[in-house]
Amino acid sequence: MERKYSHVIVAGIDGAGAFFQSADTPEFDSIFKNGAVTYSALASNPTISAECWGSMLLGVGPEVHKLTNGLVSSTPYPEDSQFPSLFRRIREAYPEAELGSYCDWDPITYGIVENNIGVSHDTARDDELTPIICDYIREKKPDFLFIQFDSVDGAGHKHGYGTNEHLKRLHEVDSLIADIHRASEDAGIIDETLFIVIADHGGTNPADGGGSHGGWTDEEKYVTFAVTGKSIRNAEIDAMNIRDLAAIVLYAFGIEAPEFDENGWTSQIPEGIFDDGTLPAYRDISHLTGAEPRISRIAHTSELI
Repeated sequence: MERKYSHVIVAGIDGAGAFFQSADTPEFDSIFKNGAVTYSALASNPTISAECWGSMLLGVGPEVHKLTNGLVSSTPYPEDSQFPSLFRRIREAYPEAELGSYCDWDPITYGIVENNIGVSHDTARDDELTPIICDYIREKKPDFLFIQFDSVDGAGHKHGYGTNEHLKRLHEVDSLIADIHRASEDAGIIDETLFIVIADHGGTNPADGGGSHGGWTDEEKYVTFAVTGKSIRNAEIDAMNIRDLAAIVLYAFGIEAPEFDENGWTSQIPEGIFDDGTLPAYRDISHLTGAEPRISRIAHTSELI
């Protein structure tokens, strides 16, 4: 396949769920005003960080990759896994590519990304990490850059998801997203960049204070996904799962995705994002995710995993 973008930048906002709809996010709104957006992308089940980020970067569900927060925090990702990360797939296709993983929650970099393939990386709290990321973009012009911000999730755990404090932090992180986008403009790469913002999960707001996630309520399982670039349609995305990030990134780089397999790779390109009539129809995998019924009929309280 032909390479369609020279650069892909993914900004992952931990714990943001679908709350971009409720927060004051003028920068996000401006960046994606002509892009494809959904606030109902389906998270992985259970709605926990390792399970969700793992699905995005590996293209398989938690029932396949079997990653947990404890595992990724203590065990390097296998260098010979049958489910290689996006980083390894890109490295194998483009040996000279500049790859970066800059995460507040650094178990992503060590526990979901292979450690022997030359990925640039750093970790710090969101506000301190952003200038480092921006300098990296301007200097290295990365082919693929994955970013994870953690402070929105922290605000959700402390105050409850969807509370004023949680939405205020999302508003503040909105400015960090803008900094990264401007750095891409400064580097002269924005016209050839597929720019993505995605959340891993949402969370609940129990009456007794503090928020949680891990269950399968609407507040936990529906998340934001937004993408903009030269070939992206201005559209509302219908059906989508967060693991589809992997297929979208590979398509942008012109890398052939693995064959769809319910026991393995289940990442797909959602319909209506790219102006490409040759893409296959989107398959319903709700029987694999526990997504039915699509609107929850259980009490809106988190089930701790």
